[in-house]
Amino acid sequence: MKSFKVVSAFILMLLIVSLAACGSTYNQSSTGEYIDDSVITTKVKAEILNDPELKIMEINVETFKGTVQLSGFVGTQAHISRATQIARSVDGVVAVKNDIRLK
Repeated sequence: MKSFKVVSAFILMLLIVSLAACGSTYNQSSTGEYIDDSVITTKVKAEILNDPELKIMEINVETFKGTVQLSGFVGTQAHISRATQIARSVDGVVAVKNDIRLK
């Protein structure tokens, strides 16, 4: 009976540790957050590609905990503003960091 309690306690500790490993930290997102960020990135990229002004531009999109970072090069300041506007319009976007530069 004593060994059953020890084994049960060990299994419980393993479960707690494995669940804690799935949680997020300041520098790392959880599995669920990573999937959400991937969906946001895909939606922003699709919207940019569907925009007639921006679809030929070199714009990179990355997302971390709902914050979208745009980078790359475009031809005009209007394209930078348009990319920011598109990113902000996507559901799930918390903030947008725009590092797009003019060519």
